[in-house]
Amino acid sequence: MAKGRGFWDEVAPKDKRKISKDGFKKALSLFKFMLPYKKTYLIGIVFLVFSTLTTMAFPLLIGEMTKVMEGKSQFTINQVAIYFGAILLAQGIFSFFRVYFFAIVSEKTAADLRKILFDKFVKAPITFFENNRVGDLMSRLTSDVSAIQNVLSITLAEFFRQIATLVIGIGMLVYISWKLTLFMLATFPIIVIAALVFGRYIRVLSRKVQDRLAEANTIVEESLQSISIVKAFTNERLESKRFGKSIDETVRLALKAANLRGGFISFFIIGLFGGIVLVIWYGGNLVIGKEILISQLITFLTLTIFIGGSLSGLGDLYAQLQRTVGASERILEILDEKDEVNLENSIEANPVTGNISFKNVNFRYPSRTDIEVLKGLNIDIDSGKKIALVGPSGSGKSTIVQLLMKFYTLADGKITIDGQDIAGQDVSYLRQNIAIVPQEVILFGGTIFENIAYGKPGATRQEVEDAALRANAAEFIEKFPEKLETVVGERGVKLSGGQRQRIAIARAILKDPKILILDEATSALDSESEKLVQDALNELMKGRTTIIIAHRLATIRNVDQIYVIKDGEIAESGSHEDLMTDRNGVYSNLVKMQYDLEPLDS
Repeated sequence: MAKGRGFWDEVAPKDKRKISKDGFKKALSLFKFMLPYKKTYLIGIVFLVFSTLTTMAFPLLIGEMTKVMEGKSQFTINQVAIYFGAILLAQGIFSFFRVYFFAIVSEKTAADLRKILFDKFVKAPITFFENNRVGDLMSRLTSDVSAIQNVLSITLAEFFRQIATLVIGIGMLVYISWKLTLFMLATFPIIVIAALVFGRYIRVLSRKVQDRLAEANTIVEESLQSISIVKAFTNERLESKRFGKSIDETVRLALKAANLRGGFISFFIIGLFGGIVLVIWYGGNLVIGKEILISQLITFLTLTIFIGGSLSGLGDLYAQLQRTVGASERILEILDEKDEVNLENSIEANPVTGNISFKNVNFRYPSRTDIEVLKGLNIDIDSGKKIALVGPSGSGKSTIVQLLMKFYTLADGKITIDGQDIAGQDVSYLRQNIAIVPQEVILFGGTIFENIAYGKPGATRQEVEDAALRANAAEFIEKFPEKLETVVGERGVKLSGGQRQRIAIARAILKDPKILILDEATSALDSESEKLVQDALNELMKGRTTIIIAHRLATIRNVDQIYVIKDGEIAESGSHEDLMTDRNGVYSNLVKMQYDLEPLDS
């Protein structure tokens, strides 16, 4: 803690909006997800009311037991004991069904919310994931939804029960003695003010705890996804310290919040039980003055203890509700994001011939508006032709492909497919005609069959086998004992680079796109794997408009047209032979540089 700063300065909210009514309204808006289960929730409320009523019967029975001992009751002690047993049994039954029905609502609502959030993730554009870390998004899906689920299943029900206990209990107290009730309630405004003050700071700290926990989850996600890099650089100690520091900060803030909650609860205990002592003193005087009976005083005291417990419970429940507001706001931030895809629309056949045209395309990334990545780009690709994009790193090659797939919105210029501007096309209809084989293939952790069939969900086994055969993947697949049912492991870790590439090619073959994008598809392979993959790529490129991004220029000598990109502009274009005639040209120099490093294929 910085010198000169007090505890309250550190936890005081910097943004007044965090504690505004608007924040609570936003949190309450999440309860719309409960509407499909409102009948079940109302049944739970009914059992909650019955449970509360049976609970409030105990003070009356205790008072009646006192009357029996004083000889002033119409019941015997055995009859009162039987009533006690009946109330206990009813209390147990009502409590069971209360918990059961609220659990149904909370579990189903949380499941719906998780599904909606995940759908929101997959519908979001690429820019959304550039602005949000995966670990943080996972925290929204897990920790924040769990916080809301706890409120629905436990906190909210308990909150209603405690409120009902207060209302019914105070009504019973007034009936017994209005004087004693007014005396007991004299401290109530102080408790309410304390709840508001403590709750305000607890919410701020709880939001910080959620943020730190999300950061810790992100560290875990990134470290495990890149575990090979962590180990290659022997940075296990660094990652351990990084995670430990994040967790320690989480614990520090959580304990600070716990201190506030503990102080809040202690305040209630001291204040309420001190008040009970005063009630006993004042009630004793009323008994001496014959204004109430001893049995009534005992009933009153028992009810006061019940109400005191409810007030002290309300403090903690209020703090939990405050924590949930932070989680709700973060979930609503995700739900307010703009969608790129509409999952309700079915993707119908949208055949194209594959004529592509870039007209005066200028582009800056939304996150780097000061840098112009593409400047007046013009490219025309006829259907079925193969073109290559070459140039130094950062020249804009990958950006051209990303714009074609509408990963980013084009602000200046036009891209057309078969003469139609893609700006007005639905991204699902657009991308169904495009397949990409990237340099670093991403496979899912399931089987080889599932990864190939990803190119055409619902594909038959024969279709998958044919695609594997055409991609030169059948040979190594047949060597596995489980063949197509072989589990590839996380991100395909159980397969070699060449095997992963051929599965990706099989996936693209199965999709049967009219437009194919090859992004450095063979740059990271050994010679033997590269030949197998290149043969598979040649099969894949037949009859398709193909855009090849390549650093290894030996692999693109036979394309129809080569575009040399430099600083976001086309520096040169033509066939390999044409470009090599200019000995001082950019392409010629690139070839010479690579030729010094490795011989070109003949």
